Amino acid sequence: MANVKSNQSPQKKGKNLVIVESPAKARTIERYLGRDFTVMASVGHVRDLPKNELGVEIEDNFTPKYKTIKGKKKIIDALKSAAKEADKIYLATDPDREGEAIAWHIATALKTKADNTYRVQFNEITKQGVNEGIKEPGRINMNRVNAQQSRRILDRLVGYKVSPLLWKPLKYGLSAGRVQSVALRLICEREEEIEKFVPKEYWTLDGYFKKSAGVPESKGEAVKARLEKKNGKKIEIPDEKKVREILNDLENKEAKVADVAKKELRQSPAAPFITSTLQQDANRKLGFTAKKTMMLAQQLYEGISLGSEGPVGLITYMRTDSTRVSSESVKQAKAFITKHFGEKFLGKGRSAKSQKKKAGTQDAHEAIRPTNVDKSPDNIKNFLTNDQYKLYKLIWDRFVASQMAPALFDQSTITITVGDYEFITKGKILKFPGFMKLYVESKENGENNEDSIIYDVEKDEKLEVKNYEEKQHFTSPPPRYSEARLVKTLEQKGIGRPSTYASIISTIIERNYVLLEEKKFRPTELGRIVNKLLISNFTNLFNAEFTAEMEKELDQVESGSKEWVELLNEFYKDFRKELNKAEEKFDADLTIDEKCPKCGKKLIIKYGKNGSFIACSGYPDCRFSCNFERDENGKIRLTDDKNGKSTGLKCEKCGSELVIKQSRCGEILACSAYPDCKNIKSFLRLKDGTLKVIEPGEKLEEKCPKCESELVVKSGKNGIFAACSSYPDCNYTANIKVDEDGNLKPQILKIDTVKCEKCDAEMVLKRSRRGSFFACPNYPDCKNTKAAVTNEDGLVTVKQKKAKSNTE
Repeated sequence: MANVKSNQSPQKKGKNLVIVESPAKARTIERYLGRDFTVMASVGHVRDLPKNELGVEIEDNFTPKYKTIKGKKKIIDALKSAAKEADKIYLATDPDREGEAIAWHIATALKTKADNTYRVQFNEITKQGVNEGIKEPGRINMNRVNAQQSRRILDRLVGYKVSPLLWKPLKYGLSAGRVQSVALRLICEREEEIEKFVPKEYWTLDGYFKKSAGVPESKGEAVKARLEKKNGKKIEIPDEKKVREILNDLENKEAKVADVAKKELRQSPAAPFITSTLQQDANRKLGFTAKKTMMLAQQLYEGISLGSEGPVGLITYMRTDSTRVSSESVKQAKAFITKHFGEKFLGKGRSAKSQKKKAGTQDAHEAIRPTNVDKSPDNIKNFLTNDQYKLYKLIWDRFVASQMAPALFDQSTITITVGDYEFITKGKILKFPGFMKLYVESKENGENNEDSIIYDVEKDEKLEVKNYEEKQHFTSPPPRYSEARLVKTLEQKGIGRPSTYASIISTIIERNYVLLEEKKFRPTELGRIVNKLLISNFTNLFNAEFTAEMEKELDQVESGSKEWVELLNEFYKDFRKELNKAEEKFDADLTIDEKCPKCGKKLIIKYGKNGSFIACSGYPDCRFSCNFERDENGKIRLTDDKNGKSTGLKCEKCGSELVIKQSRCGEILACSAYPDCKNIKSFLRLKDGTLKVIEPGEKLEEKCPKCESELVVKSGKNGIFAACSSYPDCNYTANIKVDEDGNLKPQILKIDTVKCEKCDAEMVLKRSRRGSFFACPNYPDCKNTKAAVTNEDGLVTVKQKKAKSNTE
């Protein structure tokens, strides 16, 4: 039921109806509005394009054919009934394009009258924010609605027209997306850069210098400096031969301090979070995916129950590209800083009104900040889940730090000359922490600072050479994208918008186009094949510059400077041409350089139920097929004829070799003598690349946490797992992991606190043949359930819904 209260009485004439998307948001808002308002939830979208057809009348100015979403008729009927009795209807969906479209769809479905239907927006769900929104109602912004419709139709046209082209050469159900395919392209191109990269040798030479004989060394340490120049010009050391030449030149030469440059550095705090920077910092500091970050931020925005205080919205709206903050929030932060840190830690303030806006910034909402600075993370920690607390603390710290004084450093740059050579060392030490007392901005690996040692030496001072240290290095390939780096790149290139980054990333993961390995993206073989087909057949469509230009045009639709039908017509004209060409030769790029060893025809890449393989283009006349792998340069290399990958392990039943084969459930060890011998084993890969064979019945060192009996390895239809040996008296089970020493360990899972939005009870984790799920403990009175998933931190939490269609 959409009502806030499950047994809500019929609405009386004269009341005002407020409609939001989420029951949690509805509960929070209802507290602030009083008896004259009824608050109900639509539970997201109520209408959408149909799933089983294109749903767009291209010849009729791209008219969309919206239909009521399955399961939403009861909600619409309840909203209709309440709307008939209401004097005024306030549509209070999220303050962005998607929220505007939901508001329009609700108004259309309910057939509300224009003169009593209002659009209200809440940047923060607090008493002040809600009351201000209600006091200043507006009308539905059709420019925003049309911008959202344009995006939806663009994505539908690409998804439903291009995706079927992948089905014939590969497999049914594969999909192409207008924006996420560009993200996939970035990841694939980075992988190709890595494979083509040729390491280049270079050397460094460090000198260690100390005070002249009889003078104590500063702090007991020699000055360490790196060779940078010769005769004032930058010097490069390509090989060991060059190092030896330099060392010969340096022999018996005097060292002298040529210059000591000292200055004070000021480091200003970072601006409050916008959507992209929040996702980046949460990924680097907390290990959260973009999807998880947005899920938690949505919870903090919609309202968290703070005991007797009830539900309270803790942060402002989390989909924004503006660093602007209100003057009232700045006053709050300044008062907090003065009270808890002292006036010397107080900065000039950052309302961001005077800040320069980055090109393309929509600036519709404030930055992401706490709604009340006095609700510090530690004060409300007991009301938050562990992950909610971590994210709230990150947001709170960043905002308060943005109003604090700069950090001050003393920096010195020392130049030491030895003959014609210049050795340079830089160091800085923290003089005044300023904002760093509270928050330090995270950086990608390899982006952190120089030495923190400042040496006590004077200009023209003579030094004694203690020793030289030479080191060989090789240049590194560009790193794979982490989530943080990918979000930053998408933002820099203008691909997507704050509201879409999380869905872009989760979509390409769910489609098995990319894998996250050690928190870095690597394309799967399927992802590489799909990417190759798409970019070779659609020159513009999946180009980053073209996609960024489309985002700008969608912004123009929102601002009212461009007609949405005009945008779609311009797009479809060129898209139709590319589509016609692609339909004729789409799978031509799946051929490889090698010829079929049986008939000499071209070999092509195919995709089957167990993954990709090589097959003869002359099928069915020639049925040659084999597996393949890519070498370190990304070049395809044929392997055996699908008998499996060699391991050197022997089958204990018949003595034949065990080989790695691909099954529907993943890789398995199987006897190469199949079908004469059907021995199959499970295995795990260790970090060093070796295989650990898992035998059913194998005992683990740990005891059962429930009854202290032994834990043993068991095998089920979903793979291996740890189970109590006392079953059925004890039914404890756990997933299995391998530690650094190769020992099997039960993976002890942490279970998230999940509240039932229907009756507010704490849900419990249960298992079925379809997997784990959260269920309301008040069953059968409340039959609410939620699918469960284990995240990268080992936390069992609610599984988020997938994209609406697998072809969009």
